[in-house]
Amino acid sequence: MPDGTDTTDTTTDDDVRYVLAVDLGTGGPKVALVSTRGEVVAHTYRTNDLILLPPEGVEQDPEQWWSTIRDGARELLGAGHVQRDHVVAISITAQWMGTVPVDEHGQHLANALIWMDSRGAPHVRRQVKGPLSFQGYDVRKLRSCVQITGGIPSRAGKDPVGHWLWFRHEAPEVYRAAHKLLDVPDYLNLRLTGRAVTAHDVAVGCWASDNRDLSNVTWVPELIEWCGLDRAKLPDLVEPGSIVGPILPEVAADWGLGDHVQIVTGSGDTASAPIGAGAVRPYEGHVYVGTSSWLSCHVEFKKTDIRSNITSLPSGIAGRYWVATEQDTAGKCLTWLIENLLYPDDGLGGPAPDDVFERINAAAAAVPAGSNGVIFTPWLNGERTPVDDHRIRAGYHHLGLATTRADLVRATLEGVALNTRWMLESVERFTKQRFEHLRFVGGGARSPLWCQIMADVLDRPILQVKDPVQANVRGAGLAAAVALGHLGWDDIPDLIEIEATHRPDPATRAVYDGHFDAFTTLYKRNKGVHHALTKAQHG
Repeated sequence: MPDGTDTTDTTTDDDVRYVLAVDLGTGGPKVALVSTRGEVVAHTYRTNDLILLPPEGVEQDPEQWWSTIRDGARELLGAGHVQRDHVVAISITAQWMGTVPVDEHGQHLANALIWMDSRGAPHVRRQVKGPLSFQGYDVRKLRSCVQITGGIPSRAGKDPVGHWLWFRHEAPEVYRAAHKLLDVPDYLNLRLTGRAVTAHDVAVGCWASDNRDLSNVTWVPELIEWCGLDRAKLPDLVEPGSIVGPILPEVAADWGLGDHVQIVTGSGDTASAPIGAGAVRPYEGHVYVGTSSWLSCHVEFKKTDIRSNITSLPSGIAGRYWVATEQDTAGKCLTWLIENLLYPDDGLGGPAPDDVFERINAAAAAVPAGSNGVIFTPWLNGERTPVDDHRIRAGYHHLGLATTRADLVRATLEGVALNTRWMLESVERFTKQRFEHLRFVGGGARSPLWCQIMADVLDRPILQVKDPVQANVRGAGLAAAVALGHLGWDDIPDLIEIEATHRPDPATRAVYDGHFDAFTTLYKRNKGVHHALTKAQHG
């Protein structure tokens, strides 16, 4: 049985065409039928397992990805929501900066190391150091890498460079046998088409592609060597929003599709979310809160700020960059609170009721702004923006005898918003633009309370996009519609509905200004303690 299905009755006609859009998040895949006008006709969701391995290993089974996506697609296509021959494309958006080793037949050779896995960190640090170093990087190579690619391999190991080096040193038999090492969207497209390719926006995570001219992106041999990669194991580069090729006949037959279906270049969720939010024009900002979160916009320039760990990278829109930021855990903080403190499945409590999110939102809404003094720092798995610090950890601060569970819930929502404000300050300095408003998408945007907290903490109007959890699949569908010539990029903003606009409440300004000062101070004063504890725990 599916984990969850939702449909919307829709009147169709013979002129309407549809995209089978797949959003493979960390928690599992959402599969949807999206019209070429951006309407989500029906969708279904399934869960995938997270494999946690010491020290700091986070893996997933690629075969489970494929089987849950296939089952979701077969369910939707078999339900008769649309005519099967009217489905013209498949568009994949997925978690990004993971690595799947595959043989020459496209079969995976090991579990995928996903974006949360940092076991390659020691190997990255050895790989990138030099006789003259800055923050652990060889100065000359650092400068060249930043200028050419827009970024650098993460010393935290949470990108394909760290994953490649981990396979190379810790699983050499897998590394030697690998024909290609693919990011998550590229692995799925390989299964769909038989072609191992990567779009510019996905490839940038290897920090070995020249992105200075978006009309001529190429792999750079010197950077491939510096990062410890192997060109033969890298897929070929293609332009974002292009057609990879037709679906394999055997996959079409298995899923119940026609051979005419085209596969669009895969993208990371950071590329599809702004499209699904309608934030496709330069400096149109958006906030995404799912398992992780980010605050971003499209820009027309390439720049990197190493101090705040922000850069502009190739986007899912050909010829444009996006501002790359990330908070490692955001919505995950709320589910962690539910699973470990409120309704733990450990004999001490639980299980969580079906309406758990409604209950905790109601409880948090009864708590005043500022959570009665409690501050939550949301670094359950380290942090990336505006500090790249994989050893920092989360905490609830200023607890007292009068502190309640409701205080903890509201503090969790506020903590994610406070970290988003930290990102906002850095992004506005980076772009030299003040956002007049921010579109809000992802699971967190379903909560009117969280929308209002975001507006109050950020001091910006928040545009709550309608059906915000559909942003990624909607974006993937719209990207395919553009690739197939049904739409232009400038058509998209008018197709996205806004559910509500949440304006900052001036009465909360002093409280949240004070909490933000305390929030950043907590990081500065406690990071040494966290670093020591994390090092003692994991080495």
